[in-house]
Amino acid sequence: MVTNTSGKKKTAIARATVREGTGRVRINAQPVELVEPEMARLKMLEPFRIAQEDLRDDVDVEVSVSGGGISGQADAVRTAIARGLVEFSNDAELRDAFMSFDRSLLVNDVRQTEPKKWGGPGARARYQKSYR
Repeated sequence: MVTNTSGKKKTAIARATVREGTGRVRINAQPVELVEPEMARLKMLEPFRIAQEDLRDDVDVEVSVSGGGISGQADAVRTAIARGLVEFSNDAELRDAFMSFDRSLLVNDVRQTEPKKWGGPGARARYQKSYR
């Protein structure tokens, strides 16, 4: 059985493929152990820590991620992996465990940066005036 899922955070999009295997996890065709920085790697592997350890040894996960930065990609990858594990195992208890730990494991974070407008340096800030 093969499961395809996706996850999004800001402008990062991750697509995960979960299939039966020996516990290999690859991010952009690279073993997850080589992902730097370490905090991003730990965030990507969170779903496996919440799920039973034997589940990781039964599946191979391949993720392709693009767009955004390091943190956004890590969040998108963890959402894609968590969704893939829930869909692959078809386990309601695992889904509830993910939801009670952190809702963003299964639900995309839809927040986006607000576009910059005229008359200021950012989305809301305005240029300062001086009356001298």
